Amino acid sequence: MAKEKVTFNVDKEKNFSDWYSEIVKKAELGDMRYNIKGFIVFQPWSVLSMEKMYGCLEEVLQEKGHKPYWYPVVIPEKNFLEEKDHVKGFAPEVFWVTETGAGEKLEERMALRPTSETAFYQMFAIWIRSYNDLPFKTYQRAQVFRYETKATRPFLRSREFHWIESHNAFASKQDALKQAEEDMQTTKEVLFEKFCIPFIFFERPQWDKFPGAEFTFASDSMMPDGKVIQLPSTHIISQKFTKAFNVKFTDENGKENFCWTTCYGPAVSRIFAAMISIHGDNKGLIFPFSVAPVQTAIVPIYTEKNKEKVLGEAEKIRKELKKKGISSEVDLTGKTMGEKFYFWEMKGVPFRIELGEKELKEKKATVFTRHSGKKTKEKISDLAGFILKEGKNQMKFLQEKANKNFDKVIAEADSFEKAKKVLKEGKIVKADFCGISMESYPCAEKVEKELNANIRGSRFPEKEKAKGNCIACGKKAEKVVYIAKSY
Repeated sequence: MAKEKVTFNVDKEKNFSDWYSEIVKKAELGDMRYNIKGFIVFQPWSVLSMEKMYGCLEEVLQEKGHKPYWYPVVIPEKNFLEEKDHVKGFAPEVFWVTETGAGEKLEERMALRPTSETAFYQMFAIWIRSYNDLPFKTYQRAQVFRYETKATRPFLRSREFHWIESHNAFASKQDALKQAEEDMQTTKEVLFEKFCIPFIFFERPQWDKFPGAEFTFASDSMMPDGKVIQLPSTHIISQKFTKAFNVKFTDENGKENFCWTTCYGPAVSRIFAAMISIHGDNKGLIFPFSVAPVQTAIVPIYTEKNKEKVLGEAEKIRKELKKKGISSEVDLTGKTMGEKFYFWEMKGVPFRIELGEKELKEKKATVFTRHSGKKTKEKISDLAGFILKEGKNQMKFLQEKANKNFDKVIAEADSFEKAKKVLKEGKIVKADFCGISMESYPCAEKVEKELNANIRGSRFPEKEKAKGNCIACGKKAEKVVYIAKSY
């Protein structure tokens, strides 16, 4: 069977939707031909990157005192029924397990976890006894399942997604709020510093909070099609949960108190979608050096006469790079040189090393840098040092470029007419608003109806002072909010 020639001819700026679909297919990130709607097969090129992304997140979480757990994928129905707001919020999305393979009906339905508060808290009630047990900081990396009824899209919106969920218990609401702020710092340390994704952290309006939460804070970034995407969110959970599951502790005075809890959920598969969308270009992917599936592609250039010599040196370079923690791959395919070069550019590998007879004689390899498109000659003996140094520069470049582009898509508006214009341009509206409590919900409905967009919230923890009147009702504004179309 003849191999399909790799081509990539979609303009990202003009047609992001087709660009995204094409790159998922051509770069072999995920295969949508699995025969259950809304589920995809994650292929090696996405898995290798996401494993590194998980590593970045878990390293930071563990450094900040979170301990890893593995919970069952099924949750008994009675757990969900303990907290009515939570049930109401998730019931339409739950996949239920109702019988065995032999056709025997289960005594109680079990849910494939859509989220795990009700599983964690059941165990918290057993493990937490005294104030000495607090804070109790946990997390798990897992898959969650939600019956998404809207159109599904690989990595962005599906019925199974891969994430980390952190669940924590504290003695006071103040401690829980401190954890939410720590989660925001974690998001900055990982999302921006490692994945080069810019974002704004918002306090979500009360009508848009997580089911069962008192407060929800979430990071939003902007996709190339003018829609915002929610990335990690963190929640101060209502004590209704800890009371329902009897999660309490005895304080220093011997008095029993119910815990305050938080949860934090970085969806790695969704962050991956945002990362490749923000950094990619018309040649394909551009991976940040820290999480590239392969950081360096080594392309040997040889004839039958010098093949053994060139391949031997290429393998030697690969091993030397591995010693320095640099992932690399030697291209041994039968493609032409042009096809190999194009292939690795499309796959988003940060650096390509070209190695032939000429390079061996000069003891200098030709290095192509993906994000700049530049070629340089570098000493073979110092390739690892060069790549590590330029890898840091690459990430700084991606951060600055993404930040600059993000700043351009925020525009102020003091009327619906101006807001419509801003949204039509694929931007985020910054506007004065009467508030984000439930009293302001009628204004939010007006925004959704007339602008076909929604209130994302107000910046947090920094505060922005409203100076005018609410864009929807004209009353004196209490908050500065951001309005956008979203996934």
